[in-house]
Amino acid sequence: MIKQFEILLPSFSRGYHLITNLIENNLPELPDKGIVNIFVQHTSAGLTINENADSSVRVDFETVFNKLVPENSRDYIHTIEGPDDMPAHIKSSLVGQSVTIPITNKRLNLGIWQGIYLCEFRNSGGRRKLVITIYS
Repeated sequence: MIKQFEILLPSFSRGYHLITNLIENNLPELPDKGIVNIFVQHTSAGLTINENADSSVRVDFETVFNKLVPENSRDYIHTIEGPDDMPAHIKSSLVGQSVTIPITNKRLNLGIWQGIYLCEFRNSGGRRKLVITIYS
């Protein structure tokens, strides 16, 4: 059986934001076993799973990604939407647009220190839409 629905997230500032609770609070009752895929429908944001305990991890992500993909590079051709746009597209491709998580005993089977991050790469990205697909 497959269920699919969408979640519209609130606007987030640029950065790495734990959204695990937002997702879990919007999920229907999950099957005993299965898989959930979460997909962000945007080209300047991404999703990843990483540490959920120490917020300095999110600060370090921002620091490292900004060094890897700097703004205002003279190499960029796609610049009409502002200096954060092309770097946001590249960062989104590096991180990816989806995560897949096993379902066990009607719960997302994340590790104890794992959380789902929305990676907002634009200074003002706006509301982001997630497509959630549950396979049981």
